[in-house]
Amino acid sequence: MSAISLSAVTKRFGDAAAVDGVSLEIAAGEFVALLGASGCGKTTLLRLIAGFDTLSSGAIRFDGTVMAGEGRHVPPEDRNVGIVFQSYALWPHMSVAENVGYPLRVRGIRGAAKADKVAEALAAVDLSGFEARRPADLSGGQRQRVALARCLAMDPAVVLLDEPLANLDVNLRASMEDTFKEFHERTKATMVYVTHDQAEAMAMADRVAVMEAGRVLQVTDPVTLYGEPASEAVARFVGNGSVVDCRVVGPAASGRAHVALFGHEADVRADPATLAPLGTTARLCLRPEHLTLSDGEGFAARVAKATFKGSHALLEVAPAAAPAQLLPVWAPRLVPTGTEVRIAIRDGWLLPGAAMRVPAARAA
Repeated sequence: MSAISLSAVTKRFGDAAAVDGVSLEIAAGEFVALLGASGCGKTTLLRLIAGFDTLSSGAIRFDGTVMAGEGRHVPPEDRNVGIVFQSYALWPHMSVAENVGYPLRVRGIRGAAKADKVAEALAAVDLSGFEARRPADLSGGQRQRVALARCLAMDPAVVLLDEPLANLDVNLRASMEDTFKEFHERTKATMVYVTHDQAEAMAMADRVAVMEAGRVLQVTDPVTLYGEPASEAVARFVGNGSVVDCRVVGPAASGRAHVALFGHEADVRADPATLAPLGTTARLCLRPEHLTLSDGEGFAARVAKATFKGSHALLEVAPAAAPAQLLPVWAPRLVPTGTEVRIAIRDGWLLPGAAMRVPAARAA
């Protein structure tokens, strides 16, 4: 396994920067997900790490050794990198065993040594007995596990995965998430996983790097990313929630602040180091679980939409004080559209950043 260091990595296509000054440290054996919408630069960054694309500027190092930059570009085959693609990239004319053993053959490993490694890799992904089958005879999940087995057989120092679950149905995705986690535990390889699916990223990765417009907005563990987004862009992308104006009216207990919004006051979580001064507006991230139906306390609202989710319902409510604003709320039951309700604020996260003083009535 290798540590990966990205220093001001930039890739330009003409005048456009697909990756723009990204610096990121990935520890040896760590599982990091690159998360973002289509076109944010995450796949281009993965290709730069793999060596498929050349840098415009910056540097990439594996365990301190320059792989790209500073006048040097090590080709992909010399980086000891295993890659799992969305399309599986299996040879259709080869059997499962031949596909898994192909990189070993390229390295000059043959005979019993090769057969043993192929058998061990297939056993690790529960495909023993499938050696003679062709890719066309396998399901999508089985093909993806063949691609993983091929990686495992190589003993790579770095494993790169480019949207590997995008072509699978929901049930297969859930089982393959377990497979990837087991793969990581087994190999101890450094893994970089590209996805636009936040649920995948947060279920598997040690840390998640959220990307937008070629830049990394925040890198942290999944719990912190969801609960304490560093910016409004991250708050809107990660999780099903809203960002609204509030007014800071007082401090609360350690790590919390007292705010006013929609004619109601509540205590929410905040970073004391970046807490806006009293009397100023700030931006508040509210998740559905931060809000709840109430018999009396809270702000007045109207149910604009209600969706049955099985064990619960997802409501979208419009506060009476800001009817154009829709807030998602988890509820134990469906509530008819148009119903007048009261919503209590149980939690929230005050986003870091500068605040601007405004008249009290505007935010409250």
